[in-house]
Parts: sequence; structure tokens; C-alpha cells
Amino acid sequence: VQLQASGGGLVQAGGSLRLSCAASGNIFDIIRMGWYRQAPGKQRELVAVATNDNTINYTDSVKGRFTISRDNTKNTVYLEMNSLKPEDTAVYYCHARIATIGRERSVYWGQGTLVTVSS
Repeated sequence: VQLQASGGGLVQAGGSLRLSCAASGNIFDIIRMGWYRQAPGKQRELVAVATNDNTINYTDSVKGRFTISRDNTKNTVYLEMNSLKPEDTAVYYCHARIATIGRERSVYWGQGTLVTVSS
């Protein structure tokens, strides 16, 4: 199983970006899929996650600004980020808990994608 993330970049404060992450491989079920981020000198934190029973959670600092969505037909999760702030600057990591066709459940990480918000 692989996670391929895309969509990071440089944006001015108040701007928007959309991150995408597609899962591929020996997938039976994507139990949960979402995004973490890690800013310089800080611990990695959960940003948003969507489960296969349609439960969605956001960290408080992005509520009302970020929207996570899943396209289960494409095994893809999106993160629409609006009203970006300099403090959103971080490397964003796609994360998924996946059951393979052999019913093994594991956690997978995509490569990070850098989001830089200038003031």
C-alpha cells in the first residue's frame, strides 16, 4: 500500500490550497484517512481525519477554515484549506489506517508535502 500526496506550495495569508492524497495497492477497506502536520520545532499533530463511517474530526485551530473530504471510488482524501495563516506553515502528512485484502490492518504514511503561508 502506498499513499501519494500532492498539492502543497507557497501561498499568502488568507489564501487557499487543496491537498490530495491517493492510496493504492492491496486495499480492502480504508478505515480512516486524514492529515497530520509538523511545523519546525514542533510535534506532529492531527489536522483532520475522516473515517469510513463518515465521522470527521478537526483540530480546533483549523475548524471553520479547513474541510476534509473523501472520494472512496478513488481511495483519495482531500484537504481544502482556506483563510490560511502563517501558523499553518508545516509539512503536511497524509495518514491512513487500511485493511488489506488479507484483512491485515496497518497504518500508512505518505510523503510530506510542504505548505508555506507568508504573512
